[in-house]
Amino acid sequence: MRWRCVVVALLVLRAALNCALWLAFGLGPSWGFNFPLHFSFNRPASLPEPAGVQPGNDAWSRRLYPQGAPGDATCSRVSANTPKESYLSFFKESRDEYDRKYSSFPHALRVKMRRMAKDMFYFGYDNYMKHAFPEDELNPIDCAGRGPDTLNPSNININDVLGNYSLTLIDTLDTLLVLGNVSEFHRAVKLVIDTVSFDKDSTVQVFEANIRYSVLCFLFLDLSIDVQFILYMNLVLMCFFVVFHKQVNLKRGVPADSINETCTAGAGSLLVEFGILSRLIGDSTFEWVARRAVRALWNLRSNETGLLGNVVNIQTGQWVGKQSGLGAGMDSFYEYLLKSYILFGEKEDYKMFTAAYESIQSHLRRGREACNEGEGDPPLYVNVNMFNGQIMNTWIDSLQAFFPGLQVLNGDVENAICLHAFYYAIWRRFGALPERYNWQLQAPDVLFYPLRPELVESTYLLYQATKNPFYLHVGMDILQSLETNTKVKCGYATLHHVVDKSKEDRMESFFLSETCKYLYLLFDEENPLHRSGSRYIFTTEGHVVPIDPRFREKSWEEHLPCEEPAREPIKQPQANISNCERIPEERRYALPLKSMYMRQIDHMVGLS
Repeated sequence: MRWRCVVVALLVLRAALNCALWLAFGLGPSWGFNFPLHFSFNRPASLPEPAGVQPGNDAWSRRLYPQGAPGDATCSRVSANTPKESYLSFFKESRDEYDRKYSSFPHALRVKMRRMAKDMFYFGYDNYMKHAFPEDELNPIDCAGRGPDTLNPSNININDVLGNYSLTLIDTLDTLLVLGNVSEFHRAVKLVIDTVSFDKDSTVQVFEANIRYSVLCFLFLDLSIDVQFILYMNLVLMCFFVVFHKQVNLKRGVPADSINETCTAGAGSLLVEFGILSRLIGDSTFEWVARRAVRALWNLRSNETGLLGNVVNIQTGQWVGKQSGLGAGMDSFYEYLLKSYILFGEKEDYKMFTAAYESIQSHLRRGREACNEGEGDPPLYVNVNMFNGQIMNTWIDSLQAFFPGLQVLNGDVENAICLHAFYYAIWRRFGALPERYNWQLQAPDVLFYPLRPELVESTYLLYQATKNPFYLHVGMDILQSLETNTKVKCGYATLHHVVDKSKEDRMESFFLSETCKYLYLLFDEENPLHRSGSRYIFTTEGHVVPIDPRFREKSWEEHLPCEEPAREPIKQPQANISNCERIPEERRYALPLKSMYMRQIDHMVGLS
């Protein structure tokens, strides 16, 4: 009997030790031991923040490296000084469902997904050329073309974008090069030269027209294309900077009934395209006007928070929209501050970006301080009042999904990982991103999905920064959802309702110029853009721009018109950098976000 008691006691002791190990090393949630973590964003704007919840900043990374970052390059390299973890690390979350699903991605599956992304592009492109060209867009359900709504000029959803100049073909030109189809690219360029005219009685939105067909400028870098197109671009862009109104008529200039309001992104996101044009043709006018608009907006920011609003009256300089966020109306303003610095090397641009990023981290970011450590809500960026930083509503929009990609460019990979995971969870729930999602109600506020690329863009850039197979799985999920939920007879259609998957008969040009491009590049590891030494960025419309030494040169600096410089930023902090030396070695081969935090985010969006 005694030996039996000893055996039983040893078995009980072993079970107790196993339970302790599960809880101590993160296996608890994988075996059903879930800890209560609550979203606490739904607070009235008049109430103070709860104790212990601090707005996001880089204090966590400073604690890790009080002397500053060991380096500033975002890469997949592992530091030789990275401390080794004990054998117990092999037991951490090693057998849960997340690790089993995302830990590897076979080469054969990558090749299959690359082919699927390529076929997706050509299904849309070939049907546009067959059924819609030379009109602006394809109606993929009716298999017909779409141009401006001339019968209803107030239909800005259509008329702000479509100018009756074969928009989809122009917007798609460099995607053909990315896919390696040089012969079709040359045929398409000839079609544009022979058939497209910008001398149209069309009223378009300045911002949309600029980002979508400015690809013509970039093609002049390495190709001998008819110089007539440079003249076209000059004439069209000359219309744009008469005054920074929201709309312009390509034939007659600013409409008489044009409103005097524009969003921050609309007026402040011209610098990349206009700057490239100026430096290509040696005329400072374009860059000067774009830079003047950026400085004017920057000087209108709040003295208290450093934030900008989302809609401004261009005549009075008063903020009409006081909401400060990262989505519609503001997104590309921040994006182009950083990308302009990367392209042109102007320190003023980077000073503005770093000050803006600090204000964003201080006032918009909610949740726990560190992405992959500690307790509390998952980090999220909310919409606040620009003057006091108080939450204005409880929704985020799909355009904000671009921000993790911008954080990657800034080196803040950790924060990018968390925000991307939140949007991916929303995608997994609906098979698409609703235009607006209410994080308090766990439900969409605006239900349509027009085939937007922002989540795919951030997925691609995070994969390039980490080489983690998790992001290949994300891309596969997105690709398969698009095939299942949006494919119709002659292309891919906008989802009218992300829940019941009803559709609208529209395929916007950015689906081919961005969504398909990023999906293809995600799975095409051997693409020329990924070769060692390739240096490039993407515009906000996904057009490829080489980081060319010619963009760092200008001959007109002393001839610029006198201009009041932007007032000094409130603060000029160091960029919040989380580079490869800061990511522990085991993270290179594990989930980018720990399973317990992925499970938490899934719960927050109603997946569990």
